[in-house]
Formats: sequence, structure tokens, C-alpha cells
Amino acid sequence: MKNILILHGPNLNLLGKREPEIYGEHTLDEINQKLITIGKDKGVDIRAVQANGEGALVDALQRATLWADGVVFNPAGYSHTSIALRDAITAIQIPVVEVHLSNIYSREAFRNKSLIAPVCIGSISGFGWRSYVFGIQALISLS
Repeated sequence: MKNILILHGPNLNLLGKREPEIYGEHTLDEINQKLITIGKDKGVDIRAVQANGEGALVDALQRATLWADGVVFNPAGYSHTSIALRDAITAIQIPVVEVHLSNIYSREAFRNKSLIAPVCIGSISGFGWRSYVFGIQALISLS
């Protein structure tokens, strides 16, 4: 695994301000910098993209086929609603790991079902920003 896309979904640009008791106090920029550093240490190029719109996330997944060997994807609220993102993951045919900062299974009932997880190689939730690190490690272990 040489190139990994870190794809952040809606509202993750508000990290550090939005419900820090659930999502942590690190900003998205801080998390991205940590992930880029971890990638460099492992010989992996990490590129991070955040989008609030479903279409922009679909576009990012499709563009990833041009350069990425895998994707670590936090679809956020779209996890529970987006057939379009599910279809995009199926279409790109590169490994995708779904991640979440919080444990979606210990929260509101509507968050307990992910439409995305069944088309990913795995799903990691509940470890804060480290969920992304575990996603990176999972992708690296495949190569």
C-alpha cells in the first residue's frame, strides 16, 4: 500500500468545536497532520479530503481510482443514509475501510446501521482520531 486517501464526510470540518465530548478536541487539520506523519513513517503517501456534500464525496472516491491503493473513509452521517456512497465504493474496486470517531453502535438507534459497512473490507469505530490510524494499519496489512 503506497497511497491512501483519507476521506472525511460531512461536519468533520467542525472537529474540535462540535461536541468534543463525543468527537474529541482535535481539529481536522491536527488529525490530518498526524495521519500524514504516520503515513510517512510507514512509507505511505496520505492525502486527506473533506467534503460536506454527498456528490463531492462520490467524486473523491472516483478520483481515488487514479492514484490510491486504498481509502480510509469516515462517511459520518451519510453512513446511515447514502446508497450513492455505497454504490461508489462498490464501483471503484479498491479497498475501503469505514471509520468513525465515536462508537456508532452505542449511540442513538438510527446510527446503529451502516449502509456503507457491508461494501467495505472492514469497519472501525469508537477510538477517536485513532480509528483512522487503525484503518491505515489495516490497509497496509493487506499489501
